[in-house]
Amino acid sequence: MKLVYMGTPDYAVAPLKALYNAGYEISAVVTQPDKPVGRGRKIQECPVKILAKELGLPVFTPERIKRPEAVEELKKFEADIFVVAAFGQILSKEILMMPKYGCVNIHASLLPRYRGASPIQTAVLNGDEFSGVTIMQMDEGIDTGDIISQKSIKLDEDETGGSLFDKLAELGAELICEVLPEIEKGNISPVRQDNEKASHTRMISKEEGRISFSKDALSIERQIRAMNPWPSAYTTMDGKQLKIWAAKAMEEQSDAAFGTVLTVQKDYFTVACGEGSLKILELQLEGKKRMGAGDFLRGVKLEPGDRLG
Repeated sequence: MKLVYMGTPDYAVAPLKALYNAGYEISAVVTQPDKPVGRGRKIQECPVKILAKELGLPVFTPERIKRPEAVEELKKFEADIFVVAAFGQILSKEILMMPKYGCVNIHASLLPRYRGASPIQTAVLNGDEFSGVTIMQMDEGIDTGDIISQKSIKLDEDETGGSLFDKLAELGAELICEVLPEIEKGNISPVRQDNEKASHTRMISKEEGRISFSKDALSIERQIRAMNPWPSAYTTMDGKQLKIWAAKAMEEQSDAAFGTVLTVQKDYFTVACGEGSLKILELQLEGKKRMGAGDFLRGVKLEPGDRLG
């Protein structure tokens, strides 16, 4: 089976590597153009492009995949199927109908739950017990196509957006390699999604990392885990940004104002929340490196009654 692979971020790296190692003929890798990143606005290649170049695969980086010249370029690759994983552009009907077996997507949720851009963070934010990967036959909607196959995993108690991201990337790599031979043999029976059970996610913004201590402690803990590593969860201390990398919700309740430091111990401190309190375990003050709360407290004077946020 000859395929074109479309993907951009880290999530799409493991499936590409797995397909290459499985011996599939990858006629091209389609990914987003290089973009400036960071304060220096240095031009940087995306993770999928970096891997494709390492593997010696042809790379195509169209500004807009729907443009006529891009569509004509895709036709030249003469692929039997397009495999898509977090590509970042919407495919036109013309592209979807181009390959013999159409286009399949490796989506990081158990569809129809969590269609859209941020299913991984949303699963952690909502405290879901399970997440997973769906291989879907793509149509013109956003993650609305028929389901070909799914695999689920149980989330760990301390699951972060980053750790779940890595697990689902590997799970997607495993599943796509199982599914493609069955597609080629004609052994699949795609199942239509139940739209009444569908839920949707949106692109995560940096602002969604801002902590409001008026919320309950468990919701804040989940927010901290979901936003790790990006955009990270943060508050302020003495006018400086304070990123919280790890914390634990506690039942301890206080009449103190939200964000008030309640106790300071050797390796942690607790903060008052709308319901319960939050044990801070790992953090990073603006201009400093990430560290455990114990190291932080040895360098910063913090006392009960001090206020965050």
